[in-house]
Amino acid sequence: MNRKKISRRAFSGLSASAAAGALLSTGFSKDARASGPTPKYDYIDFHVHIGRLHIDHPGVTVDGLLRWMDDNHIEKAVVLPAVSPEAAMYLSPSENALAAAKDHPDRLIPFCCIDPRTNYGTPANLRRVLEDYVANGAKGFGEHKAGLPFAHPLMMELYAACEEFGLPILFHLDQKRGTDRIGLPGLELALRTFPRAAFIGHASGWWASISGDVKELRGRPKGKITPGGAIDRLMDKYPNLYGDLSAGSGANAMSRDPAFRDQFLIRRADRLLFGTDYARPEQPIPQFEIHESANIPDDVKKKIFRQNAIDVLRLE
Repeated sequence: MNRKKISRRAFSGLSASAAAGALLSTGFSKDARASGPTPKYDYIDFHVHIGRLHIDHPGVTVDGLLRWMDDNHIEKAVVLPAVSPEAAMYLSPSENALAAAKDHPDRLIPFCCIDPRTNYGTPANLRRVLEDYVANGAKGFGEHKAGLPFAHPLMMELYAACEEFGLPILFHLDQKRGTDRIGLPGLELALRTFPRAAFIGHASGWWASISGDVKELRGRPKGKITPGGAIDRLMDKYPNLYGDLSAGSGANAMSRDPAFRDQFLIRRADRLLFGTDYARPEQPIPQFEIHESANIPDDVKKKIFRQNAIDVLRLE
């Protein structure tokens, strides 16, 4: 099939801002890693954005993103589009991520995204669009942040197409986007139905489910984590499930119970991906301090900070 290439884009004026829920209100300093000691392993950040997403925040250019990566010892970063109306105030199409990565192929890794309600007409046309994105460099699908139930038929059609093209799916799950119930039965149905698709969990509903006593799939629960949460249960059962440690939700889950956190990181060392959800200048990023201070072996840090991303995205 003829695979049309997109043109290169000028990104000098491109801006970014924080997506809803991206920040954590703690005492962590902003960009802590920039002034801290050099980490043993450079990061691969599995979750950043370009393009203005929010009315209240200024943006960063792609050059600004690269400078921030240099300051924080980030070798490569996954650039995620925002295409659903529920995703942000301003949207950032897949073409932006693809073009930015084409200009900086050694630093930026592009994902693509399609809202499942898009008028592509037929499942065959959906696959044609994904094929075009893959031909132009897309390495994964996301941020999948649509205002539908997680296992809605339109969502399942997308997962089927992503499985066909070998695209890992980074999904946002809360009570507004990618919605599910306590215990995550919708996610489990997708994991069971599409065993060759990698699903990467993100956002408040996902990370609230780390605890067995979760009451609602939103917010940032405090206090000790109760064993038996849906994340551990599903990771035990489904080898195609991963976790994205980014954003305020990920930072909260990894700071509310340090003892549980350290054992969780060790137990799930092959399934967790370092990420920040960096999307605006001066954004506080607690992940650097949280994960560098975790009491875990170096080989676990290496997997979480970079090797798992290399494996999931087949970068080597």
